[in-house]
Amino acid sequence: MSDIVNTEQAQAWNGHEGAHWARNQDRWNAVNGGFDDRLLDAAAPTAAHRVLDVGCGAGRTTRLAALRAPEGHATGLDLSGPMLTAARARAAREGVTNLSFVQGDAQVHPFEAGSFDVAISRYGVMFFADPVAAFTNVGRALAPGGRLAFVCPADPGSNDWVLAVAALRGILPVGDFGRPGLPGMFSLADPDHLRAVLTAAGFTAVTVDQVQAYGDWGAGAEDAADFLLGTGPGRHLTSQADAPTRARARDTLVAHLRAHEAADGTVRLRGTAWLVTADR
Repeated sequence: MSDIVNTEQAQAWNGHEGAHWARNQDRWNAVNGGFDDRLLDAAAPTAAHRVLDVGCGAGRTTRLAALRAPEGHATGLDLSGPMLTAARARAAREGVTNLSFVQGDAQVHPFEAGSFDVAISRYGVMFFADPVAAFTNVGRALAPGGRLAFVCPADPGSNDWVLAVAALRGILPVGDFGRPGLPGMFSLADPDHLRAVLTAAGFTAVTVDQVQAYGDWGAGAEDAADFLLGTGPGRHLTSQADAPTRARARDTLVAHLRAHEAADGTVRLRGTAWLVTADR
């Protein structure tokens, strides 16, 4: 593994968070997979392109990119050892062979200059310790005329799962969770900041478009509540409460999620993201 400068994130994604995502990769794909086709259409890899998937996680978007570039190659890069183990196993089961997975930090990974034609990411670029440095490094990895396309969360208030967490305010220490610009999930939620970061990193023709997709969060409100409380943010909040308070929070969250149950009981929550493209 290459040098790591984003040590806090490396610890999280090689600990419980990474294990949780690896174990629940199908559920996370059900949550976020509605953005996949739009991301890949925007990236527009050709049959022979070399594709870099930044923050690839358990590798779904890497596999999809490899299928769109059957004469080329897709490389998934991520900090998380547990998720990359899951990614390699899933690719082998599905018989996708024109790909590889590398553990590393995109901010400092020693990419060969110009070694990729396209770089993509689905919800994998919000956690950089230094986003300008990270995008500059990714840009160096792109050949002249290369294209960057990624999806990252937009306005927290238009993401139903954030509103679900906000329903726990007054029970759990929600605080500033979901405020744009803070480190973490919503660090790139301000489109002007996003454009400034990419411009400073040397990209041109930056476009930022809002897209929405509904994700399946669980088979019923109770299942969805338990899943949400088992994520990193959920565990962080509940770890600060005693057992009666945790039970009250769960009941409140279940009640909130009842309103999002479809006819078959599936909890479907709206996700709102920025679909970003830029040229190198």
